[in-house]
Amino acid sequence: MKDLLLQVIREEASWAGRYLILPHGEPFREESNDLDGVLGAMGDCKLCPLCRTRKNLVFGEGNARASLMFIGEAPGASEDETGRVFVGPAGKLLTSIIENGMGLKRSEVYIANILKCRPPGNRDPLPEEVEHCIGFLESQIAAVQPRVIVTLGRTATQNLLDIKTPISKLRGIFREYKGIAVMPTYHPSYLLQNPSKKRDVWNDIKKVMDFLQIPRSE
Repeated sequence: MKDLLLQVIREEASWAGRYLILPHGEPFREESNDLDGVLGAMGDCKLCPLCRTRKNLVFGEGNARASLMFIGEAPGASEDETGRVFVGPAGKLLTSIIENGMGLKRSEVYIANILKCRPPGNRDPLPEEVEHCIGFLESQIAAVQPRVIVTLGRTATQNLLDIKTPISKLRGIFREYKGIAVMPTYHPSYLLQNPSKKRDVWNDIKKVMDFLQIPRSE
């Protein structure tokens, strides 16, 4: 009977989307104008099974009133170990893009992920994990109120924009999320494996700089 009920719920999820309440607990859906309030609401989150395998929750960090926000997929091993966002090899590349490319300090932007817990083996987030976690990110965005969001990679872009288009067709073109400009681009971890794509990302970042009127050398 339980298996039949779960099957019915999952079939409903295929058309109801991210707002269907699934069995592990109710998804977080409360927007706050204060990041501390969002963090407090998250607490020792146990909304999905990732709570059993994580070492640390990885909330996000940066300027609470940043004009620019970067959103990635999920914590990796280094992030899970430290509780900090984007501190592994991909994080070092992102920091280089921000500081060496854009001429900003990492502390001037805000950085977060779709998921706050590391999926085992760095696998892609499952739909039900995104369902239960994305409300925290939505509240972070509402609190920060950035002018531009840069989504890093397929998972971040598709889940934030609720779209299935491949990242290769989305990148480099401004989209919109609740009145905020969104620039999809490749994830830094993808660039580490495909260095030839760094120029594409730099072209995307230059569009963001122009939008925010950040001076650039070229």
